[in-house]
Amino acid sequence: MRPLAQRPSATFAGVRFVLTDMDETLTFRGRLGASTYQALEQLQQAGIRVIPVTAAPAGWCDQMARMWPVDGVIGENGGFFFRLDGAHGLARHFWHGQYAPAVMQQLRDKGDILLRRIPAARLADDQPFRLASLAFSRSGDAGQDRELAAAMREAGLDVTVNNLWVLGWIGGYDKLAAARKALEEEYAIDDAQAQQVLAYSGDSINDAPMFARYRHTVGVSTVRECLAELPKAPAWITEGPGGAGFVEFAQAILLDRGAQAGADFPHIQSRK
Repeated sequence: MRPLAQRPSATFAGVRFVLTDMDETLTFRGRLGASTYQALEQLQQAGIRVIPVTAAPAGWCDQMARMWPVDGVIGENGGFFFRLDGAHGLARHFWHGQYAPAVMQQLRDKGDILLRRIPAARLADDQPFRLASLAFSRSGDAGQDRELAAAMREAGLDVTVNNLWVLGWIGGYDKLAAARKALEEEYAIDDAQAQQVLAYSGDSINDAPMFARYRHTVGVSTVRECLAELPKAPAWITEGPGGAGFVEFAQAILLDRGAQAGADFPHIQSRK
């Protein structure tokens, strides 16, 4: 992992997709800055498709997909892909094929059991807005969070941890599996192509599959806090945290593309 500012010229010249974590990657201390929002707009205006890949609930992702300068949102750690459909509509594609009430009922039942088993555990206040996951708020006690994660796995859930939540779901997917699915189904981009045209930014443990798989990966500076838990560190690291780091990432991509302005890159169309 090296400072982003030290990358060779034109490192990101071929990037056509920017996938990014949201919480504490686009935001900082829970807030989205104007400069970060502008960076998203600038990437889109340059013809780059931008897709947040987040553990955030469906309610948040619905709003992001409708109103942010993004091309879609993968939410709840891979449970669905939302994208704008027309001026005001939203296309929703769930990992299980469609919204699965039976799966959510299983999650609610397991949540009740876990709350009885670990009385100190607290459901996330955004749980009512989730359609594919069970989220507990981080406790501030690493040992307690590990105990909760272990109990969730014993209950048969897939589990990950990020800055805000200890998250559980059913289906065996993760951010990487969901990204591959969306890229293939929406844009006809296979895994080999993605290695060349995709860049990813993140800061947390649940970004590990993306950091491990892709060539162009960037951690905002706070990724240092979880490096010991990442099987593979991102290739580059920003100077700033959260949204400020993402702005550095976006600027690096735009600068590197400018350095190759005369190159002939294929124009990628959505299948939709």
